[in-house]
This record gives sequence, structure tokens and C-alpha cells, in this order.
Amino acid sequence: MATARISARLPPNIDPTRAPVAFGHRAVPKLVSALRDSDLLTRQRALMALCDLVHDPETAYQAIETGCLESLKALLKDEDSTVRLKTTEVLYLLATHNVGREALLRGDVLSPLSDLLEEPVAACRRNTHMALEMLAEFPAALLEVVAAELHAEDNGCHAFEAVNPLLALRALAAHVHHLEGALSVVDAGLVPRLVLKLQEECEEVQELILDTLTACLRVDALAALASDAVLALRDCLAHPSVGIRQRAARAMIGLSVPLEGKVRVCEEGVIPVLVGLLSDSHPDVSASAAGSLMNAAITTQGKYLALQAGAITSLLALVSSPRTDVCANALRALTALAEAPPARQELLGHVELLETRRHDTNEIISRAAATAIRVITWTP
Repeated sequence: MATARISARLPPNIDPTRAPVAFGHRAVPKLVSALRDSDLLTRQRALMALCDLVHDPETAYQAIETGCLESLKALLKDEDSTVRLKTTEVLYLLATHNVGREALLRGDVLSPLSDLLEEPVAACRRNTHMALEMLAEFPAALLEVVAAELHAEDNGCHAFEAVNPLLALRALAAHVHHLEGALSVVDAGLVPRLVLKLQEECEEVQELILDTLTACLRVDALAALASDAVLALRDCLAHPSVGIRQRAARAMIGLSVPLEGKVRVCEEGVIPVLVGLLSDSHPDVSASAAGSLMNAAITTQGKYLALQAGAITSLLALVSSPRTDVCANALRALTALAEAPPARQELLGHVELLETRRHDTNEIISRAAATAIRVITWTP
């Protein structure tokens, strides 16, 4: 027979660290209301429960519509480190959804969020950088959409090989709102702070910072150049971590697009480091290094510095790579170098190697090889 004895144990499947979630459509409004509670434990439990719920995009949308952003912005300044930690986690989870990114940018969350770059709690800083990276990220889907439109307008040639920039601008115009995140980070003046933090944070956070900087460099490289980003990235190129080397080389591609960036890359001794990375064991690193050399070799100074560093031998070794990005970037870098007479003279002895890729089934590689051969065999 049952007794009236009351157990001292909590019921099963009950987590005391999370607030109880109401049923149905009342769940999120109740938690959002608890975020404004004066009791610390109530705020903490509400944030813990909210972290579980906003993984779902529908719940994230409901939380935004309920007005949780204003409460979260206030909690970023809370005296309790656990509250700040879970608040940044909620903001990161919201930023993983498109509706969340748009709401965070409209709600001016960048400013209070950036204040936590100096947060003493490492996990909180990590969440902050994860949220910033998601906000600044250039969606890969955008490149696919632009590529499809370029392909349709360029009479069937490969989209990324189109030579008319007006086509690219016209295709990009309809989707330029995707750049809003990176532009917001740049306009908020965060690039100099991110470059400075690159030298102070742990490896995991450094990778997040490099991803954020790469997205920002696509829209404006001048702010990074003014912050000595070339020197910071040069140090990262020699990092023992493959992830950091690859991300630094990829960021260097964006940094070397403007003329000022090309000049700085030459003056700061980056080209010999890039040439060394062409022989890296990881193909992503060598592909990005070849892309950076391709940009730097557009200038006369860049061409001759690359030649002095022995770039041709390393680039020729990459021509036979099965990876499209590695081979294509190597061919394009060789094309840029071939505009210098000494390089053209040396490459004339390797035309047979380039001919093997001229009839490649991959159109990107075949066109890059044809262009390289045309430049190398050009006579006045």
C-alpha cells in the first residue's frame, strides 16, 4: 500500500538548472519575461532554457517577435559572469538563423556585444567571437546564386571565369543585402580591435577572428591595412596549426586585392612566406597561398620578389594537383608571373606540362591553362 512519504529527491527528468517551460505558445513569452526578473537564479535558469529552445528557427523567430533582444542586450552588461556567458550563447544561436542575423543587425546588438571582447571569462569571449563570425559570414549560397546568374548571362562559360565585371555587379546587386553583416562589423570599427585580438587569443578564438576578418576584407580591406593586419597575418602564416595557417592565407587573399595591400605584402616580407606555404602538406593552405601570390604578382615588384623566392618551381608542382582550387590558383599565379620576361623565359620549358591541363574536363582548369600558355608563348 502506498505511503505518504515524500522523497527528498527531485522527480526524474527534471533539470534544476533550467526554468520550467510552459506549454505551447506560452513557453517563449514566459522565458523572455523571466529574463527581466530581479532574481539572479531566475535569470540564469531562463537563459539555460532559452539556449535549448532557440536551436529551432520557429522558436527563434517567436523569441525575436516577443522582444527578447532588448532583454539580451541589457543582460550583456549583467554583473554575473554566468548570465553574460549564456546571453552570448543565446545570441550566437540566434545568429545561426537568417531571421536571427537580420534581427541582431537591425537591433543594434553589435555595439554592446563588442564590449565583451575585453571580457575576462574566456568562454564568454569565445561565444562573442562565434556570434560576430556568424554575423559577418558571407553566405556560400550567395556565391552560388551569383554564379548561376553569371553563367546564364555569359553565354554558357563558367561563371567564376567571366571577364566582364559588370555582369558580376549586376548579379550581385539583387543579393547585396547579404553583405550587410560584414559591412556592419566594418562600420562599427571592430576590424582594428579584431586584428589586435588576433595576437592575444587562444587558437580556437584566433580561427574565429580570422574567419570574421576574411568576411570583412571582402567588402573593405582598407580598415585592416590601416591596422597593420599584414604583419599580424604574416605571423599567423607561420603558425603550427593548419587551421590558422589556412585561414590566414585565405584572409591574405582579400587583403592583397587593393593596390595598397599588394604593396604592403611586398614591403613586409610576406611573399617568401607564401612561397614556402606552396609546399604545405595541407592542400587548402597551398591553394590560398597561391591565390595570395596571384594577387601580389600583379605588381612588378611582386613578380620579381616571387621569382627571387623560387615561386615558379613550387607553382609548377601544384599544376598536377587533383584539387581544382590548388591547380587553378597555381595556373593563375604562373600567368601573372609570366608577364615578367625572366619568368616567361623559364616557363617556356614547361609548356608541355601546362598543355596536359589545357584539355582538362574541368572548364576552370582548362581555361586557366589556356590563358597561361597564351601569355607564356606571347612574342612581341
